[in-house]
Amino acid sequence: MVTSKNVGLSVPDWPTTFGYNMFLFPISKWVGGILFEHTHRLMGSLVGVLTIILAVWLWLREDRRWVRRLGVIAVVGVILQGILGGLRVTMMKDQIGIFHACVAQAFLGLLVFIALVTTKFWASLSNRHFDSQKFSPIKFLAIAITVAIYMQLALGATMRHQHRDLAILDFPTANGAWIPDTSASALAKINAWRDARALSDVSAFQIWLQMVHRFLALIIAVAIVTFCARVWREMRDFAALERLSLLWVVLILCQISLGAWVIWSNKAADVATAHVALGAVMLSFGVINTALCWRISGRDSALRFPDAAARRLYHRERTA
Repeated sequence: MVTSKNVGLSVPDWPTTFGYNMFLFPISKWVGGILFEHTHRLMGSLVGVLTIILAVWLWLREDRRWVRRLGVIAVVGVILQGILGGLRVTMMKDQIGIFHACVAQAFLGLLVFIALVTTKFWASLSNRHFDSQKFSPIKFLAIAITVAIYMQLALGATMRHQHRDLAILDFPTANGAWIPDTSASALAKINAWRDARALSDVSAFQIWLQMVHRFLALIIAVAIVTFCARVWREMRDFAALERLSLLWVVLILCQISLGAWVIWSNKAADVATAHVALGAVMLSFGVINTALCWRISGRDSALRFPDAAARRLYHRERTA
């Protein structure tokens, strides 16, 4: 909401809030854009405290060393995120805001993974076995989709922080054409039209950035439908993955609809925020599906090669 409502600098100082200690800022002054920006800071602090508790808890109660290390990485990540948020205010650079958004999504993915691997369901997968020949393409597809979704979120963050208005104001066409004309003469006409309506000027880069965002959304949608079809055809005895893949399809349809609504509503704050939030949920599904695929594929080689040296040899041969 802070970015959607363009209130990121409603509080001009950091780590204080108008000279107050952040946690002692009077509630009576939480008005307008200050409400969103200050609440964002308080929520960030709460997330930081909870992350520290999580890391300590994992270190004391978790037997798996790699899971304990993930808790430490999460603490480092949330500290980095807080510093980036502060630098965005003090240095007023859009690039920091973009990086801040990308780190936030990576941090969320890490927390989702930690949540998954600490469940009884994750432990129960040690008894599952699937044909690796059929499962490998599904695993690769899950990884590729998750990476593509993260790239899509990064593109969205760049668009949101780089330009206050939409670079393209129509959908599914782009400035009245399927492939936008970004020649110098066309841009001059577009910007003259925008100036008459008090909209900020656009560059060819900003137009094509939005077009790449659209094209990648289409590719992700096709890939998710393909992933779901393969899971339902070849993994019929893995009910959890079937349900997750089907929900993923529903989510991508909703996400594309929200993306169109963002344009048709001229970037309404609530709609844009919902679009970003659902994108984060889609990334979370990607992390879960990828983690489940890795878990099952790891079990496959472990069952066939109980000896660690034999497993390493097997993986080297497969790589070669």
